Amino acid sequence: MITYALSDSWTMTRRELAHWARQPVQVVVNLVFPVMLLLMFGYLIGGGRGVEGSYIDYLVPGMLALTMAFGLEGTMIAVTQDLNKGVIDRFRSMPMANGAVLVGRSAADMLQSALALLVLMGVGHALGWRADGGPGAFLGAVGLLLLFRFAMLWIGIHLALLAGKPEMVQAVQILVWPIGFLSNALALPGSMPGWLGTAVEWNPMSHTATAVRELFGGTGTESLGAAIVWPLLLLAVFFPLAVRRFARLSR
Repeated sequence: MITYALSDSWTMTRRELAHWARQPVQVVVNLVFPVMLLLMFGYLIGGGRGVEGSYIDYLVPGMLALTMAFGLEGTMIAVTQDLNKGVIDRFRSMPMANGAVLVGRSAADMLQSALALLVLMGVGHALGWRADGGPGAFLGAVGLLLLFRFAMLWIGIHLALLAGKPEMVQAVQILVWPIGFLSNALALPGSMPGWLGTAVEWNPMSHTATAVRELFGGTGTESLGAAIVWPLLLLAVFFPLAVRRFARLSR
């Protein structure tokens, strides 16, 4: 049974990866957009109010976390398009493991997210950013980023199944941007008004960004626990909700 489910999930993953070859422009845009944000905030807008030392060292880990959050809209669009084209209904009528479509979507999304991290870290390295925490800390930081991305991915899948139409994704996009920027990705909470700084400190993405900075910089792991717990809590809520919603779709 497990082998059967894994085989179906891999088939769905290959389907999603095949879309990359047919839509290379979209793939390139998804990789270039975070780089544009990094350069824009690093050299045009950013100043790093309250940040001691190099702002690039502060900004790059924050942008890595921000990139993991911003991919949610792409996930929603892909799922809603499949829903409206009847693709998911056709898959559900076939003899395949229930949920293989969602697993395939998430696996392809995680591959693209890992590629986006590599590209952004490469650009950050060219700008002078360095990961000084050692190989173990580096892998731990990447693991935290991908864990956060995995949690955001299932939030996106659940919201897409609820929305049902690509047009509804625009409403989510309006919310994703302020929630993403309402974090310590670009500036210290201490440089903000008191109430705003408190909200920023509670943002799960802020915990991920802080822990990643600590690991990359080799300055400790004080925020590691919260950076692990928050994504796991989000997964515990939205993963079963997405699976249940998918199971209720009409055949």
